[in-house]
Amino acid sequence: MSKVLVLPGDGIGQEIVEQALKVINHLNANNNLNMELVHGLIGGTAYDETGSPLPQATLDAAKQCDSILLGAVGGYQWEALERDLRPERGLLGLRAEMDLFSNLRPAILYPQLASASTLKEEIVSGLDLMIVRELVSGIYFGQPRGIEVRDGERFGFNSATYSESEIRRIGHSAFKIAQKRDKRVCSVDKANVLEVCELWREVMIEVAKDYPDVELSHMYVDNAAMQLVRAPKQFDVMVTSNLFGDVLSDCAAMLTGSIGMLPSASLNKDGFGMYEPIHGSAPDIAGQDIANPLATILSVSMMLRYSLDQVELADKIDGAVNTVLDQGYRTADIAAEGDNVVGTSKIGDLVVEALQG
Repeated sequence: MSKVLVLPGDGIGQEIVEQALKVINHLNANNNLNMELVHGLIGGTAYDETGSPLPQATLDAAKQCDSILLGAVGGYQWEALERDLRPERGLLGLRAEMDLFSNLRPAILYPQLASASTLKEEIVSGLDLMIVRELVSGIYFGQPRGIEVRDGERFGFNSATYSESEIRRIGHSAFKIAQKRDKRVCSVDKANVLEVCELWREVMIEVAKDYPDVELSHMYVDNAAMQLVRAPKQFDVMVTSNLFGDVLSDCAAMLTGSIGMLPSASLNKDGFGMYEPIHGSAPDIAGQDIANPLATILSVSMMLRYSLDQVELADKIDGAVNTVLDQGYRTADIAAEGDNVVGTSKIGDLVVEALQG
């Protein structure tokens, strides 16, 4: 029996997680998944109810569970709050408290969606890339940080910091993943101008010595962004810092045709994971039954694969999503001319039907 904390969050998070729960409930009823679901609050909805974007009850529940399924956080109505009360601080706090340092962001192009990519089909066809992003350090967490008055004007500052041990553990994570793939790691940094990146590169070279079967290469982040658009299939596993990974993974997402198709996993050293779509809360389309829930459903697949040792059921979910795409069903964000455009709830029902088949 596994126990999973469900955190729908804000915006479209509520409706996309609802579709993922349809899949979990079906697998519980028909495939001996044996997953117990615990429900909690995070983000703006948590702030509205409790005054905190990360209530203590949510944190306590997370520590009693095997994994977390998250929808999305954020929205216009909370942007004026003090920084520490904004929805995003709840998500960052949960990552830090659970030490979820390794963020896995796959960019896989489904053949049915090749025409949805903004790039030529021959550039992206067959794309299968994994971005491993360090998630609990770097400039998003570094101290000192703030805004203060200096010489009569406002001055903003942040600190991009990494310890050797933080770099080393994300390096090991990336190399272990590469061993199960095409055995190539590209470490992305800006070592030509940033000392923190000089250290990053030095440590990655040291870590690589433990994996003689994996090839290590290095690339500056500006070149990596260009290469992702020019020739993305050259990459197998990319490993990079929190900030660079945040940017590059969204770039990679659009290579696939829709950010709504891409799940992610955030893992600690023990295999505990938080699983979520990489897209945001999209408050402009919330409640309209048009959001794409497939990334959230595929996040359940990743959870089964990486944290709960249920690879067979993960494959079953992936196959069901492929079946729905083969049948020509699409949400609006991935639709091309001639496709059958359906809503959020209908896509969830179709995936469950495919699981039954």
